[in-house]
Amino acid sequence: MRLLSVLRLSVLFLAGLPLGILLPAMGQEALPAARVEILTLPPLPLARVDIPHGKTLDLNVGLGSGVFRAASDPEGVIWAITDRGPNIDCKKPKDITGRGTKEICQGDKNGKIFPLPAFIPTLYKLRIGADGKVEVLETLPLKGRSGKAITGLPNDLESTEAAFSVAGKPIGKDPSGLDTEALVRLPDGSFWVGEEYGPSLVEVGPDGTVRRRLVPEGVAARLKGADYEVVAGLPAILAARDLNHGIESLALSPDGAFLYALMQGALANPDTAAAERSPLARLIKLDRKTGAVVGSYAYGASAPSAFKADATGKKQDQSDVKMSEMVAVGPDRLLVLERIDKTTKLFLVDLAGATPLPADFTTGAAHPTLEQLAPGDFARVGVVPLAKTPILDSDRLNGLPAKIEGVAVLSDRELVLVSDSDFGIKGDTTQMRRVLFEAPVLK
Repeated sequence: MRLLSVLRLSVLFLAGLPLGILLPAMGQEALPAARVEILTLPPLPLARVDIPHGKTLDLNVGLGSGVFRAASDPEGVIWAITDRGPNIDCKKPKDITGRGTKEICQGDKNGKIFPLPAFIPTLYKLRIGADGKVEVLETLPLKGRSGKAITGLPNDLESTEAAFSVAGKPIGKDPSGLDTEALVRLPDGSFWVGEEYGPSLVEVGPDGTVRRRLVPEGVAARLKGADYEVVAGLPAILAARDLNHGIESLALSPDGAFLYALMQGALANPDTAAAERSPLARLIKLDRKTGAVVGSYAYGASAPSAFKADATGKKQDQSDVKMSEMVAVGPDRLLVLERIDKTTKLFLVDLAGATPLPADFTTGAAHPTLEQLAPGDFARVGVVPLAKTPILDSDRLNGLPAKIEGVAVLSDRELVLVSDSDFGIKGDTTQMRRVLFEAPVLK
């Protein structure tokens, strides 16, 4: 059933062709025909931040880190989540802040600047109207069991950055801090959230209270003092996440029994060099109630050269390809989003009949590690990456914004795609589009 009326602005013309008509190119695999419709978000101002002896930042809310719609949700309603809040790389901060690494990050090129260190990761309930206008119905800032707000500041883990204020002062680590990136919602109104720092899976009550956080074995002790229950339930190997490559994709099976979590990229296993080169990211299937892992798989990311709009600048590494969203469209059937910055691709993946990872690769006992394998080694050691079926490529579909991170499924032929504005640190705003396929593809 169509959610939105045909009265919306959907067809523009470029070179005599309607915006959003997908055309197979010579030598390329044919993709389903689709069109793009523009959805209009209200202004989402956040704050104006004056950087001492530097620039002024006009920040907006970036709520496109993850979006979700359940089949039972009212027509037009979707849920969205922010990430940890506005942050700026210390590597080259001068263009954004007006100050150099030495001045604002004490020379730490691997650190992060947090213009709003008290920012609270927040869930948003949105409604898309028949006219294509989007309204905010509800906000749920995350809070701990004490009622105190949860921040997005880093935990004291080996794979988290040092944090600095805009005044160049160190900010202490927060054992409760969460870098939220993905969400699903259950019929009782509670949520599960994918999180990067741990990496972890976080259970959240209907009022935004964090109930518990599932982390890799061996991590819980580093989170002593967290304002919620911390449970060591995820495979220990996931703690070897590469920096900023945690759990950014999370899906819920249609019957609510299972969660699927996909790492944003390859693990730094045994080191960052492996993460930069390997196309294999780990996907796990968990029993939602017990937290037990019932399946582990290798997801093979596309080569960076396949992202055409991103190939016009600096050379991209394999680690620049990120898996940023995932939706279950059937039992063990997943829709996965891959992106760099400008190009977005969507693939269907079916776990039915797929080959789980050999046990040595899930426990960390294998040498070489999964991330050190060359493609020619896969068959020899029993690693079979998941088969993928492409259904969308923004290089071949006009009208989609850059840095899409959120996908909500409206029907078997309709999607909502949402960009991450990074809170406007570079002047961007959140963009939302509806994609309508000519025939059902998500079944």
